[in-house]
Amino acid sequence: MSAGDLVALVRGRRTLVLTGAGCSTESGIPSYRGQGAADRPAAPVQYQAFRRDPEARRRYWARSVLGFARLSGARPNAAHHALSALEARRVVSGLITQNVDRLHHAAGSREVIELHGAIARVRCLGCGAIEPRAALQTRLLAANPGFDAGPAASRPDGDAELDADRARDFVVVGCSACDGVLKPDVVFFGENVPAAIVEAAYAQVAAAEALLVVGSSLAVFSGYRFVRRAVERKIPVAIVNLGPTRGDPLATLKLDASAGETLARLAEALASA
Repeated sequence: MSAGDLVALVRGRRTLVLTGAGCSTESGIPSYRGQGAADRPAAPVQYQAFRRDPEARRRYWARSVLGFARLSGARPNAAHHALSALEARRVVSGLITQNVDRLHHAAGSREVIELHGAIARVRCLGCGAIEPRAALQTRLLAANPGFDAGPAASRPDGDAELDADRARDFVVVGCSACDGVLKPDVVFFGENVPAAIVEAAYAQVAAAEALLVVGSSLAVFSGYRFVRRAVERKIPVAIVNLGPTRGDPLATLKLDASAGETLARLAEALASA
C-alpha cells in the first residue's frame, strides 16, 4: 500500500481520526510501545494503587514534577498541524485521541474527544474541584524547593524516571479547596474511560465514512474498540503506524510509516485536488 492509496481512501469521505502516542513522538514525547518507547519501559501507575497507597501517590507526584516540565514544553509536530488543516478543509470530521498532551488543541484542531483525559488538569478525588496542572506545579515546587534541579529521564504521559531515595522525602500537597487527594485528570491503567466519552466517540464512528488510525498500536481495548465498530459498520479503516498493530487484520489499508511526513503529504494532496 502507498500514500496514494491513502489519499484515494480518504478523498470524498467524512474521515474520523483516532490518534495514539505515535502521533506525538515527533514532538519529543516518549511512548509506551513502538518507536520512541524505552527499551525497558517502567510499569505505569495503576489506578487502585494511586487511590489507596500514599507512598504510590508520593512517588507519582515526585516523578510528575520532573516529567510535567518537559511535557508542558512540547509543541505540535507536522502530524498535528496536518490533522488541523484537514479538519479546516472538512476532510476530517472529528478526532479521537488516546493522548493526554493536548497537542491537537495547540495545533488548532477543534472537534477533539480526549479518550484518556488531559494532563493539563488535576481533579480532587474528594470534592471534585479542578485545578490547572501548571498551578499545582507551582505549589509542588514551593513545597519542595530545588527538587526539579536533578536529572531524570522522560517517560510517557508526563512521567519521569526517578530513584526511589530521591522521592522518599517529597512533600505532596492537597486540594486547594478541601486538602483532599489530587489526581491528574487522566485515565490511569486499571481505570475505565467514562461512559459518556465512549458513547460520544461511538457516535463519531457512526457518523463517519472512513476511520484513519494514526500512531497507535491499538494494544489497549479503549482505542481498538472503535476499529472494531467501524468494521462492523463496513466503514473502511486506514492505519498509519510504525510497526504492527492489533488492528492490522481488520484494516482496509496499512502504511508502515511515520505520522508527520505521511499526514503532511496527505494534507498537501487533498489541498491540491
